[in-house]
Amino acid sequence: MMKGDYKSAVSQLEKASTKTPNDANVLKMLGYSYFQCGNYENSISTYSQLITLKPSDYSAYYYRGKARQNVANDPKESLNNMRDNFYLSAIADFTKAIELHGEEDTQLMQNRGLAYKDYGIYKSYKIKKAVDKKPVLALFNSSIADFQKVLLIQPQRKDILSLIDYVNEQIKSLK
Repeated sequence: MMKGDYKSAVSQLEKASTKTPNDANVLKMLGYSYFQCGNYENSISTYSQLITLKPSDYSAYYYRGKARQNVANDPKESLNNMRDNFYLSAIADFTKAIELHGEEDTQLMQNRGLAYKDYGIYKSYKIKKAVDKKPVLALFNSSIADFQKVLLIQPQRKDILSLIDYVNEQIKSLK
């Protein structure tokens, strides 16, 4: 794992996990290795096990949220009716990580903002009536709010300013 060979790490950590299924350190490394290999379903499952053992581990929520967001954003998931659940679960995981670790963590705030943005874009494609715009606007506004919190701590972040501009353009396109 330390050498970046996550496939070999998965193999070794899976063996260790069968011998010591309640070892939080093994689960944490295994979940991360799955994540790095793009095996998001196993990453989600492993981090869920870790959260059961260590519910105060904010990084487990963070990586489970990242994995859920990656599944939701996967084009192959576009026909899957579970996509809404993956976005909502990712947002909930980022929110829990922020609750445990604090709003000063810009990485957590940025990723939740991205999840709100992505979910808003996904929902915007399904709008058929004016009344459907309200929940999408709420998602975009939540995204902007998180990005603005990042800017309070790191005001020079041009990438965040660009994301805010992008989300504002998405809002304008709804009207």
